[in-house]
Amino acid sequence: MELTLLGTGAPDGLPRPGCPCAACATAVGEDARAATALLVDGALLFDLTPGPAFAAARAGRSISGVRQVLLSHPHDGPAVEFPAGLPAPGRVPDGRELSVISGHRVRAVALDAPGTGYEVTGPDGDRLLYLPPGGAPAGLSPSPSPSPYDVVLLDVAGRPDALARLRETGAVTATTDVLAVHLDHDVPPGLELHRRLAAAGARAVPDGTSVTVGDYHAVPDVPRRALVLGGARSGKSVEAERRLESFPDVLYVATGGTRDGDGDWAARVALHRERRPASWRTAETCDLVPLLTSDGPPLLIDCLALWLTHAMDSVGAWDDERWANGGAAALAERVAGLVAAVRATRRTVVAVSNEVGSGVVPATASGRRFRDELGRLNAGVAGECEQVVLVVAGQAVRLRG
Repeated sequence: MELTLLGTGAPDGLPRPGCPCAACATAVGEDARAATALLVDGALLFDLTPGPAFAAARAGRSISGVRQVLLSHPHDGPAVEFPAGLPAPGRVPDGRELSVISGHRVRAVALDAPGTGYEVTGPDGDRLLYLPPGGAPAGLSPSPSPSPYDVVLLDVAGRPDALARLRETGAVTATTDVLAVHLDHDVPPGLELHRRLAAAGARAVPDGTSVTVGDYHAVPDVPRRALVLGGARSGKSVEAERRLESFPDVLYVATGGTRDGDGDWAARVALHRERRPASWRTAETCDLVPLLTSDGPPLLIDCLALWLTHAMDSVGAWDDERWANGGAAALAERVAGLVAAVRATRRTVVAVSNEVGSGVVPATASGRRFRDELGRLNAGVAGECEQVVLVVAGQAVRLRG
């Protein structure tokens, strides 16, 4: 099958008309996107974009051979032109299948939000799934012998959990080409958009791009081990969570534990829990090596600074005499064990840590000791990660990978 994306933006397009935000202001050239519309083999048209005939012509295609026009969602954006001579647009009822004279079979997929998803099987057996903005498949369950889609087009930025559901059921695997569509101004365009999508194993293409199912394309770089550094309230935890929100069965490893009677700490923990997808599990532990050396779902470790605090407590690092008489060596052994476990792990891991070495030199010996040991720990773990990013004022700066 050949897919031509006549548009890849949200229903209002990108930039949105009259919107003064920074994302809209910088959405120019290839980053400007009309409402998403998909032309399949010149015979099927999914959704409408303003000026579809001109959009097709700019892509070197024609819509004169379209045999079926299907809508996936209410078109509440800018008025769209409906060229004369095309079949009247319609929808397929959920669960029903439509056979097209071109040899394509279209099955409607029920969603958890208003709209209809479409599964298309081409004459050669290629399969794609197209989902509307804000929609995810409803009622999916893991299949004992899943048949993954060749291409999936969905609202990756707005509904990463939809991609997680598809991965959980085997409908999306490492061989599936995941294309992000319905792109809105909630995510900055340009390099930042592509960076975020790559972390989810997805990609975006400019309007007018044609994709042949099965052709080679650059595979998004999904690092198996990533370290996210940042200062207080920098957005480092949000960045780490975003990297795994499109994957199912994530184990969130909270190294801070609980603190009885500390209302502020309880509020911080509650905020983190509310942000996480409901499908994630939580383990409150500082015993990281057994988790890293065992098989299982992705780990999000938040954070290494609290793990280090616990480790320094355990070896008496705050007491100068104990530190000099075995404490330093014991801590070095623990850090080396953790770094070795990160190096050898087969799990996907995103670890969070504080970057504290850029500020004022601590006034106490214990404060300086913690700062120095955290710097060594961060350097050791970073050396074993495929990707390292530093988050500053909510912006992720790639340091490695």
